[in-house]
Amino acid sequence: MAQILAPPTQWRIRGTKTSPNASPITSNMWSSLLLRQNKKVAPISSTKFRVMAIKSEGGTINRLEGLLNLDVSPYTDKTIAEYIWIGGTGVDVRSKSRTISKPVEHPSELPKWNYDGSSTGQAPGEDSEVILYPQAIFRDPFRGGNHILVMCDAYTPAGEPIPTNKRHRAAEIFSNPKVQAEIPWYGIEQEYTLLQTHVNWPLGWPVGGYPGPQGPYYCSAGADKSFGRDISDAHYKACLYAGINISGTNGEVMPGQWEYQVGPSVGIEAGDHIWASRYILERITEQAGVVLTLDPKPIPGDWNGAGAHTNYSTKSMREDGGFEVIKKAILNLSLRHKDHISAYGEGNERRLTGKHETASINSFSWGVANRGCSIRVGRDTEKNGKGYLEDRRPASNMDPYVVTALLAETTLLWEPTLEAEALAAQKLALKV
Repeated sequence: MAQILAPPTQWRIRGTKTSPNASPITSNMWSSLLLRQNKKVAPISSTKFRVMAIKSEGGTINRLEGLLNLDVSPYTDKTIAEYIWIGGTGVDVRSKSRTISKPVEHPSELPKWNYDGSSTGQAPGEDSEVILYPQAIFRDPFRGGNHILVMCDAYTPAGEPIPTNKRHRAAEIFSNPKVQAEIPWYGIEQEYTLLQTHVNWPLGWPVGGYPGPQGPYYCSAGADKSFGRDISDAHYKACLYAGINISGTNGEVMPGQWEYQVGPSVGIEAGDHIWASRYILERITEQAGVVLTLDPKPIPGDWNGAGAHTNYSTKSMREDGGFEVIKKAILNLSLRHKDHISAYGEGNERRLTGKHETASINSFSWGVANRGCSIRVGRDTEKNGKGYLEDRRPASNMDPYVVTALLAETTLLWEPTLEAEALAAQKLALKV
């Protein structure tokens, strides 16, 4: 992200009826992937409906748009809540639906729920119940109307967070008075790769072959250079509809790879918004018949990996004299480099090689406008003497709750010994 601006007012979820001119995402958005139906679906009456179907080379495609777009608000106050949680791998997202008696505005109005943890790798079969605690609400871009997406975290029936619940610990850190006083802002650049179904090969690439070398694809246009723009644009609008603080998107260096940015977000909100945006992206690629991967190095060799660069600032960094605070934060980050790397995503060693705009995973570095460093500081930050830093180490599959909380902990709560601080300052040529 080029800069961190003031975060907008938090979205409030209100129960509003769908406008006649606005509709949720449906499969007919994917005209490049699905055949269009030439016949119109018969109007749906209160007593019967018809499901139209057409034949394609791949088989029968059921056309259910009429029912998927059905506005139930004139007939009931009930809404559908899609409860979302993080599965046992720590990267997968799961969800299931339930009917809520009336529209809600705050997670506290929603009931807790449960799921079978033995089917997600999060509980044994003999004691499989895991409890979902609603934590954040977003509008549902797929169902439209008053329907909502609910970001949850998971607990045992006794109320203990399960091991894959990283939000609980992050919430503790962000509720610390020292952290709250500094109002930490985050801007996360989420990179991802689109794969062709069944072949595990990037979208737009010849199956079993390679496109031309990197260079023409970054932020490009054209059928021979840009692959998956419809998915990126649909995701962008769906996130805005949902109330996610998405701030931009672009095509990435490797063909078939894209990026979107979320933020500036304050504290725990950054993790909630990234996870909800990932869920929406999974649903969109599901409809498009394309596979989403957050692998940090999906294609070995001379191809860029996928990261989740995390822009970070505190109140003190954003005020006059903030560059000195940033340098102190960099010093702390250098001393906990191994702790951060271990928490920054699986397979990150395949990406952080010192090539393709990355620093080596084995060493810590920082620099102004240097994308080959662990921590990059922008030219404007140096010039203005205040601003933010960019942590370029997190992988695309990182847990945003972990990364954001660890940055706050290391820079605001953790204190190194004077000896360690002096040695690190000398090594990094930092005058603090």
